[in-house]
Amino acid sequence: MVDDLDRTFYRELQPDRPAHEAQALAVSGLSLETLAEDGIPAEEAMRDFDEWLSANTPSHQKPVFVAFNVAFDWMFIQDYFHRYLGRNPFGHSALDIKALYMGAMGVGWLETSYNAIARQLDLPTRLEHHALRDALDQALIFRKILALSE
Repeated sequence: MVDDLDRTFYRELQPDRPAHEAQALAVSGLSLETLAEDGIPAEEAMRDFDEWLSANTPSHQKPVFVAFNVAFDWMFIQDYFHRYLGRNPFGHSALDIKALYMGAMGVGWLETSYNAIARQLDLPTRLEHHALRDALDQALIFRKILALSE
């Protein structure tokens, strides 16, 4: 939750198909063998995520998916929710942090790299490429951008 960094959700999924990107695994430090043994089945993880969203979203609101370069992360979330639950609890509600930064700061797309924004907002510039840590870093960026407009 971008407004409460103590309320987090994280699961490591078992591989659900043999195809994979070797480069992505190398960046993340994850291993298909370890995930196959220790990960959670994708359907269970998506049910858990859906339940977490329901428990952490006020009944009169709808969750909004917020991400840094939302187009990249969104395609995985959309695919997995539809594949395993038949629906996406976010619907079509997604907000891109990079686009928000462009509007708030009046800069062009080329000035919205993670490092450029982190330097401008005085945040660490090193991404760990761990889903939860990166999500927390993105939430901090989002909150700092919102604070700029207050």
